[in-house]
This record gives sequence, C-alpha cells and structure tokens, in this order.
Amino acid sequence: MMKPSGKKVFLLWMIFLVAGLVFFQIYEYQRSSYVSEFNYPKFIQALTDGEIKKDSIVFNTSKQEIVGEMTEAGVAKHQGQKFRIQGNVTDKGFELLREHGITPSYVKDNSFWTSALLNWLPILIFVGLFIFIIRQLQIGGGKAMAFGKSRARLVSDKKKVTFKDVAGVEEAKEELKEIVEFLKNPRKFTRLGGRIPKGVLLIGSPGTGKTLLAKAVAGEANVPFFTISGSDFVEMFVGVGASRVRDLFLQGKKSAPCVIFVDEIDAVGRHRGSGMGGGHDEREQTLNQLLVEMDGFESKAGIILIAATNRPDVLDPALLRPGRFDRRVVVNVPDLRGRHEILKVHTKKVPLSSHVELEKIARGTPGFSGADLENLVNESALMAARFDKTQVEMSDIEKAKDKVIMGRERRSMLISEKDREITAYHEAGHTIVGRKLPNLDPVHKVTIIPRGMALGVTQTLPKEDTLNLSKSKSENTLAFLFGGRAAEELIFKDYTTGAGNDIEKATELARRMVCEWGMSEKLGPLALEKREGPVYLGVQYNKGREYSESKAKEIDQEVHRLISTAREKALKILKENRNILDIMAKALLQHETISGEEVDMIIKGADLDDLEKHRKEYDLKLEEERKESAEKMKKKEKKEDQKNADKPSNVDPIGEPITT
Repeated sequence: MMKPSGKKVFLLWMIFLVAGLVFFQIYEYQRSSYVSEFNYPKFIQALTDGEIKKDSIVFNTSKQEIVGEMTEAGVAKHQGQKFRIQGNVTDKGFELLREHGITPSYVKDNSFWTSALLNWLPILIFVGLFIFIIRQLQIGGGKAMAFGKSRARLVSDKKKVTFKDVAGVEEAKEELKEIVEFLKNPRKFTRLGGRIPKGVLLIGSPGTGKTLLAKAVAGEANVPFFTISGSDFVEMFVGVGASRVRDLFLQGKKSAPCVIFVDEIDAVGRHRGSGMGGGHDEREQTLNQLLVEMDGFESKAGIILIAATNRPDVLDPALLRPGRFDRRVVVNVPDLRGRHEILKVHTKKVPLSSHVELEKIARGTPGFSGADLENLVNESALMAARFDKTQVEMSDIEKAKDKVIMGRERRSMLISEKDREITAYHEAGHTIVGRKLPNLDPVHKVTIIPRGMALGVTQTLPKEDTLNLSKSKSENTLAFLFGGRAAEELIFKDYTTGAGNDIEKATELARRMVCEWGMSEKLGPLALEKREGPVYLGVQYNKGREYSESKAKEIDQEVHRLISTAREKALKILKENRNILDIMAKALLQHETISGEEVDMIIKGADLDDLEKHRKEYDLKLEEERKESAEKMKKKEKKEDQKNADKPSNVDPIGEPITT
C-alpha cells in the first residue's frame, strides 16, 4: 500500500480539527442559549410576570415539550435566550395560556437524521479522529507506537552499484565475489557439504568503502538490500533493541535471499560485561538477541548479514566466532595503484585537461582513503568552476589538495617583507637539503603562501608507497627536517620559531630510531619503549619505562647525537650550495610557489631569467589548450541546442500547450 504524502496527512489533520471545532462551537452555543434548570412552575411564573414572548411558544407533540423565547427582561433574569420544558401540558396549563392570550402552535418533529446529526455526529468525529491518530502513530513516519519494529530501509536504487563502481580494494572484492556466488547459486557449494556463510565483517578505517562494498554485493547478486545503523537498535525503552533485531530478521526471512547491512555494529556489539555496576545493560539484551538470530535453532538460509566497523577490538568474542561472522574482510586504505584506480572512477564525468596526470596525483596523496579522493576530485571541479574554466587543470587539483590537507590560503594575512624573506630561505633550505641527499622523496612543490598554521610548505612526492624505513633514509630525513633551521642560521645568524614543528618531528623520529627500531649502534637492537597501552579515545599510551636511569641518560645522549649530526649535515650542504640557496629564495619571493621541475632547473644552474622564460612557455601552452577546450565545449553545446530544437514540441504556434 502506498504511503500517504506529508501534505495529505497534514490536510486530513486540519479537516478533522476544523470539523471538531465547528461541532464543539455548535454544541456549546445550543447548550448556552437555553435557560438552565427551567421547569413547569418556573414557566408559569415567567408567563405570569410577562417574561416570555407570547408568539414564540411552540408545542412539539413528538417530543412532548414546549419551546419558546424570552423577552429582554426574561433573558436578563434567567440568563438564557430560549427555554425548553419536557413533558405533557395539562388542560389547566392550556387554559392558563389562553387567559394570557397565547395560542401555542403545534409541530410534529419526526426528523431522526436531524437528531442524530446534532447528538451523535460529534461523538463519531472524535472517535474517528482518535482512530486516525493511532494509525498515524503506528504506520506514520514517527512510528511512535511501533517501538519494536525494525528501522531497516530497503534500498531500491534504480542505478544499482556493482563491483565496477568499486576500485582500490581488489582483495576485499575477491572475498565478496564468493558471497555473490553463494547468493546466486547456493547449491554449487552446498552439494559438496559446504555451508553458506552467515556473516561478513568489513573492517577498515572510515572512508575506505565498506558501505559501497556491501551495496555492490547486493547489486551484483540482484537481491533485496536492507540497511540499518547499529545505533538504531537501542532506545530508552527496555527490550526495544531485541524486538527490533527479531523484526529485522523476520523481514529478511520474508525477502530471502537478501543482504542485511549493519553499519557501525560496534554501537551494539561491544564486549559484554563492560558496563558500570554490573547491571544487565539494554545493549547486552540487543546483542544477545543478535547472537541468537545469527546462530539459533532456526536456520536463516539465504540471509547474508554484512556488518562494518572501524573498531574490531571492542567487539564481543561471541560475535566474531565461526558460525556468526564467518568472514572478516579487511578494507585497507588504498595503495598507489588503488588510488590511481579510484581517481579514474571519480573523474569519469569530470572533463580533465591533457596536462592532468592521475598517477602523479595518486603519488602525492599517500594515506588518502576513497572518500578523501572523491572529496579531492569534487573540490578540484569546484575550484575550476569558480574561475569559469571548461575543464579541470592540474593547478586546480594541486590547489584542492593543498586546501584539503592544510586548509585555505591565508592571502589576507599581513606578513612583513622580513618574515617573507625568512620563510623563503627556510623553505629553500629544506628543498636543497632534500635534493642533495639520497634515498629521500623528490620535492614536488615549494610555496611560501600561508596555509593553516604554516607560513610555508615544502611538499615531497614519493615515487611509490614506502612500507619499510631504512636507517640511512631516517638519518637523511632528520637532516631534511633541519634544512630550514640551518638556512636561517646560515643567512640571518639567528633562529626563529618557524622551525618549531620541524624540531618536534625530528626529535620524535630520533627517539623512535633509538628506542623502538634499534638503529643506535651504541645501544644496540633493543626495544626500550613499547606502544602497547590500552586504546582510550583513539590514543595509544605507552606503558611505564622498563629501564634504569643510566640507560635513560644513554638514550638521551643518542637522541642528541642524531639530532646534532643531522643539523651539521644540513649546514654543510647549504654552505656548499649558498648560490643555489639565494637564487631559490629569490624565486620564491618573486613567484611565491615553484614546482618540482623548476626546483630541478635551479639545482642544475638555471637563473631567474631561465625560470621566467619556462613559466611563459608553460602558460602559453596552457592558454592554447584552454581555447581549444572552450571551442569544443561551444560546439558540443551548439549540437545539443540543435538536437533539442529538432525535437517535436508539445506547444502549438501560439504558445498554448497541446493536450491529447
């Protein structure tokens, strides 16, 4: 049955309300216009005192009553405009009326419908209104009376999601393709004694595509797809969560085979017994019912439960055992190839410039999830549209990436020329040290435009994802971090707070080299600190140290030695390349941002004139491409307008719509 729209429900409510008010007003008017407690003796007295209009008295033979109106004096005395007397009038009464010159008129009221309308219709209206309210509470949007009903939504998208729409998680897709085979052809596996998996747990960081994978399973298998959040089970009423679990599986059984997707299952599936006070938690009742439904006496054949969480460590062990969640599919953050494939999917409908290199963008976004990459593409399209471009260029993607990672440009920030010069030499120092040392990622871009809390940034672009960090690369990274501080010391003979974050990162890296990774020759391969503390609010704290005071002194000395060596290495490189440092700082002051290609030109000996010539050539090529793209866009729009003009119209020549 089709659910009534909100406007219709509102209109019905208004009709019932207005009708109820009208009949209530009629009833009140009828009741208040008659004299209260008016009997036959009072009628005789009022007639004698001249308080009744003589020509208004009517005798109703059907109801055996006298009805009439009061004079002004009677209205003031009896607080009523009309009177009504029940009962037959005796001969003595009629004689009394004649003595006063009154001849009552006789009527015979046989109207049953008039009586029913006035007496029973208001009651029927209020009964109907009560039934209507109850039904709206039960089947309406609020479901206030349907506490135990499941809030799962049946997803019926016209354009179904398939595995073609999912990229960057190939291993997880392979695992789930087997689930699709189970749903399509279960006999293929059951004839060999196999059992269809009852549950699949998707584990991964936020934004890695867990919900999209679950939709792809339902789309590939072409079965109903129910979706619900873990928090939808628990309410303030006891037993509601367990009732909703029962109703959810009942819906699934009616639609089997189907897929039930529970997002953020850790909201309801946390480890039991963790509540304060040891009481029986409502959430535990819900979890117990979920466990029973997944592996109870009754087989739920054809129902695949897919759940997603980014906190598998807090789930109850009974939920994770075989027979409940048989499969655990880890959805990792995509690697370099995965990011490249994801960017291809999200840029299908985005017109890209020929200069855009998706592989280069993928290399520059390590650690980005699928949702982050989708947001990056969207921000790039918005950035290009802001400048009325017909296609997305590499510069738009670079600006969008910087905005996503570091925030918007703070061009309105007032910076003195002295601070700009210090920032330029600081970033140039990072760049030169990073280019002169081996095993470091190539510099991608250098800028002195403030973003977020940073006055300037030197971005590196890894050629591939790094899984292991060598000792030589760690030591060179320390020198790279001290490149900015060394440049300030060399040029200005002074220090600033600009290197504060660099020093913090370098100190942490040096301490981990000594205490965790065993990269100190003096202390040897010892794990002196372990990050195995309990997870609290997403932070993992260290346990207390397990070494003596003398060992702590040696650790501090080794950390200091690594830091000092890195600083001296950076200073030596910059002293040997002082001329390159000056040219790069001037280029940053002039252009504010220089690319990795321009950095290589300066390192190889190019001056500012060579740099300016290169920029003009690049801008000229880009402008020609923009013109070609604009012409193509105009031709495309012209073809579409012509196509629309050739279509038959439903409007006649004088502009009136043609009805058929």
